[in-house]
Amino acid sequence: MTADTAVGSVAGLWRFPVKSMGGERLEECEVTTRGLLGDRAFALIDVSTGRVASAKSVKLFPGLLSFRAAYVEPPRPGRDLPPVRITLPNGSVVASEAGDVDRLLSAHFGRAVALARAAPEDFTIDMYHPDIEGADPAGRRNTVVAQKLGSAFFSEKGLPSPVPVGSFFDLFPVSVLTTSTLARFAKLQPESRFDERRFRMNVIVGAGESGFPENGWIGRQVVLGGTVRLRVAVPDSRCVMTTLAQDDLPDDPGVLRTLVRHNPIQIGAAGPFPCAGVYAVVETPGTIRTGDRVALA
Repeated sequence: MTADTAVGSVAGLWRFPVKSMGGERLEECEVTTRGLLGDRAFALIDVSTGRVASAKSVKLFPGLLSFRAAYVEPPRPGRDLPPVRITLPNGSVVASEAGDVDRLLSAHFGRAVALARAAPEDFTIDMYHPDIEGADPAGRRNTVVAQKLGSAFFSEKGLPSPVPVGSFFDLFPVSVLTTSTLARFAKLQPESRFDERRFRMNVIVGAGESGFPENGWIGRQVVLGGTVRLRVAVPDSRCVMTTLAQDDLPDDPGVLRTLVRHNPIQIGAAGPFPCAGVYAVVETPGTIRTGDRVALA
């Protein structure tokens, strides 16, 4: 492609104030060098283990995706983040600054959790690998492993981290997915619903190109609205999260099986991973809005 080649427009923007909880769909958002302002700013910590609670730990934290988290007002650059309003599956609501927030959340899961603003330095989750052949290059199936994420993952690998210590991002600060990829998966597996909510991406690009166009964006610069510039780093490898029930979406292992069969990508020396979308870092901050032009530079 030539410089500044249009590839589509921003079809959706998502921010997830609390890790592994449902997020908020936005019309516009400020983007800083640390990602969408306010994204993954909070998470639950399992008090007994010190690990970050994740929907990927399906036995310990079932239904975590059914919680809803939204800021009481839009975050503003240079200011403290506003409180987050958390709606529990039973419809009750608690604010992040409420004195009983930990008690209410702990009561739901039947284990002590604490709402936190910073990840432990040794950021670890309990990760469930489903019984799906090829979903994990290491061959783990129907088992739970302790998985380091964020800066702890890169420290363990001896690599520079694209996210700071204390960040709740899994690996990178921004994630991008095209509607073309969703449509391709839906055609390959019409029995499943490849809804964008399953993938928990920040930016959904409405793209007309068929197939998996973002697979070819690795190393390229993506320009959003002529101001915000992202550098695409790696494909986004997927896990059990894509299969879990949320809202009106049922539990569906067929989603991950489809990724395994039709979009495995070699990432480093670890082996082929089932992928959908890409991870990116922010090179130029700014404001992005739905409808903004998206181009490769």
